[in-house]
Amino acid sequence: MVNYVYSNPEPLGFIQKYPFEDKLEREFETYDQGSIGVTGSTPLGSPQGDSFIEKLALLLLARSFFLNLPYFETTQEITMKTINPKETKTAEVHALLLGAIAPRPIAFASTVDEEGNVNLSPFSFFNVFSAKPPIVVFSPARRVRDNTGKHTLENVEMTREVVINISNYDIVEQMSLASTEYDKGINEFIKSGLTPEPSVMVRAPRVKGAPVAMECRVNDIISLGPEGGAGNLVICEVLLIHVNENILNEEGKIDPYKLDAVARMGGDYYLRANGDCIFELPKPVRNKGVGVDQLPEHIRNSSILTGNHLARLGNTEVIPTAEEVETFKTDPVVAYTLNKYREDQTQLREELENLGKKLLDDHQVLEAWKVLLMV
Repeated sequence: MVNYVYSNPEPLGFIQKYPFEDKLEREFETYDQGSIGVTGSTPLGSPQGDSFIEKLALLLLARSFFLNLPYFETTQEITMKTINPKETKTAEVHALLLGAIAPRPIAFASTVDEEGNVNLSPFSFFNVFSAKPPIVVFSPARRVRDNTGKHTLENVEMTREVVINISNYDIVEQMSLASTEYDKGINEFIKSGLTPEPSVMVRAPRVKGAPVAMECRVNDIISLGPEGGAGNLVICEVLLIHVNENILNEEGKIDPYKLDAVARMGGDYYLRANGDCIFELPKPVRNKGVGVDQLPEHIRNSSILTGNHLARLGNTEVIPTAEEVETFKTDPVVAYTLNKYREDQTQLREELENLGKKLLDDHQVLEAWKVLLMV
């Protein structure tokens, strides 16, 4: 059974703009605004469904699920621009790559030189590449404007050590300030107001306040070219991982909401990985879905469902049976739809596909399957 909840901040008289039963419209005039929840499987028109509250609920559900759905989707012709990097200025290629490959995690790297001078700088050419051995790689690129190297690269070449700190939203402004190109020997911890914390296995300090810090040994440095804009892959083996226990969930894993990570986009844009930016998507490796190719043709060729919707259906291991589909026809919203559009099969198909889309968007995949198999 599916639970539907409707909450309407507008006067219910708005519903009178639509061709519903006159009796219900008159009764709605006594209501200014409302919030109603419905749980049930009573079909419209049954003896149990003749009460005002049942009709009121179904009418509100109809407004919530159908009248607010976009019936007309605009399509825009896609025109692709093709760029040959060899025929384009490096600065333009750089901007395109950083704008397209996003969001990018940030390695907030702390290093020291042979004399013990501390350097702290963020790099968004960064990711994890292995768990055994634990390997992370970041790349301090040569400056595009003058083809000079960066202090971080010079330091790891000398000491073969680095601490990769993970920044979060609490220290993002200080991290950004640390990216300022101060003269060699200037301590960015002091400039940014961040506090150094002694490391255990390497000489470079870690950032106190960073939710995660990884002490690393540099196994290799691979230059990708001699010109401005060329990267230098710093291959780091993680020796120790320091994790703030406050960001862990009950299972001892990092909670992405508590981590509150930040990432780089193109230009001056960042992304804060929290709130609605985070969503769960079940990994296909946990089951063997039927695949998009096994979807019924009318679902696969729908003009309402997107590729994401089809993939979500295709990740289902077992398709509902005809009996399960028939039983689901007693669901209030489904029953309302089947009854209202029973004389117009084209409109009925569109309404059912819209309802299936809504259910998929709400992660009610099994229910969406049942609705779409009614089409």
